[in-house]
Amino acid sequence: MFGKTTCRRAATGLACALVASLVSGASWAQTIAKVDGIEITEDDAAIAFEDLGPTLPPQMNPSQKREYIFNYLIDLKLTARKAAADKLDKGPDFERKMTYFLEKARMQALLDTIRTKAVTETEINRVYNEAATSQGSQTEVKASHILVESEEQATEALKRVRGGEDFAKVATEISKDPGSPGGELGWFTKEKMVPEFADLAFKTTPGQITEPVKSRFGWHIIKVEDHRTQEFPPLADVRGQVEQFITRKSHAEAIQSLRGNAKIEQFQPVEPALNRPALTGAK
Repeated sequence: MFGKTTCRRAATGLACALVASLVSGASWAQTIAKVDGIEITEDDAAIAFEDLGPTLPPQMNPSQKREYIFNYLIDLKLTARKAAADKLDKGPDFERKMTYFLEKARMQALLDTIRTKAVTETEINRVYNEAATSQGSQTEVKASHILVESEEQATEALKRVRGGEDFAKVATEISKDPGSPGGELGWFTKEKMVPEFADLAFKTTPGQITEPVKSRFGWHIIKVEDHRTQEFPPLADVRGQVEQFITRKSHAEAIQSLRGNAKIEQFQPVEPALNRPALTGAK
């Protein structure tokens, strides 16, 4: 995708190398820049992007992200060297933080390994087929409603809309449901609504307005607009969700197993941990 011709046309060779690193995830440590002789490699860029990528504003385009990562790496090399020269990497506070980040990196390495072993094509297809079989196709209704406090108010609203007044206009004027502007509820499955409401909506012919029905929220009149059968989506459309489900499940099971085999003792701290000077940087 990013061949030699593209690289020659890039503003600098560095920009092209950084593009290749972030897009392809190259594992070779090719040098893409030097700061006072200190190398910045493609692996550095890939690690920084993995660390910072999810936190970058979504409106940033790929070019802006590459520039941000590159400038971050320059700042990182310069400030790290200055901190080392000032011996700021000495002492118990720094050692505790280094231990924390080392353990965090080890944890992530383990979780990545667990994910790689868990998210296989066989497991993806098994989880998908199980979900598709259990859920299958679902009937949905598209409707609007007017919610009021009493049966008398519902009866009066029904007279108005059956008399020719616009349903959305009446809903805007008197409905007590702030979450459905103009009374619109959109598409929903039966289990999404309270039973009294759902039973009536799903047996009403599209285009009809129901008699008043009471639920725990009050009295409704329902305008049923359409019915449809929603098929379970193909694997290609939900593959990412399936992989995420398997990942979370495998992580949870692994951590639960580790906890189950560990002796964990919890002690009440003398003071809230977040207020401790060693953790806040207070003197």
